[in-house]
Amino acid sequence: MQRRAFLTYGAAGLSALGLTLFAGWWRVDGPGAAEPVAQRPAPLTSMDFQLTDHEGRTVGPDNLIGRASLIFFGFTFCPDVCPTTLSDISSWLDDLGADAARLNVVFITVDPDRDTVEAMAEYIGYFHPAIRGWTGTADQIARAADGFRVRYDKVPTDSGNYTINHTATVFSFAATGAFSGTIDYHEPREFAVPKIRRALDNETGDTT
Repeated sequence: MQRRAFLTYGAAGLSALGLTLFAGWWRVDGPGAAEPVAQRPAPLTSMDFQLTDHEGRTVGPDNLIGRASLIFFGFTFCPDVCPTTLSDISSWLDDLGADAARLNVVFITVDPDRDTVEAMAEYIGYFHPAIRGWTGTADQIARAADGFRVRYDKVPTDSGNYTINHTATVFSFAATGAFSGTIDYHEPREFAVPKIRRALDNETGDTT
């Protein structure tokens, strides 16, 4: 009887320890971890850039303030990360249902040489209709990327062409323009969708 009780309490203790360790991972290294302050995007209200959307209209950070926003940087020639992420975003929007209409969802290119307005319009047409495509000159893209703390580098390929290594993170912002958090590449939807809902419901964008 004592042995059975010992095993029962021991199992319960290990289970509690496991939950504690999981909670610690979640907050420090996992999806619940806060971004280091130096690496966080600036508030949208502090950014100053101008781009062109896939319909030829001039856009900038002011177009994002007033509704919660999801922002992702990539390029149309991207072989896997970008189409996978945009497909994931499309599925998240489907999960949100009517609430998806409360979001700005923007795909910003890091390949202005190839990603013209027309190319962006064609490319985003393969994904959820709520997704907008933004492009611009090399200097305009660099200015926008700086505000979001996005890195990207052109890498030559053996074929004589090039690809681009870039930050593969989805950034979320509250309606006020305050940074709300990030969604990592291939993050499960059971983590991603609640993060988006938190951005939708968070009036300040405070992640503390």
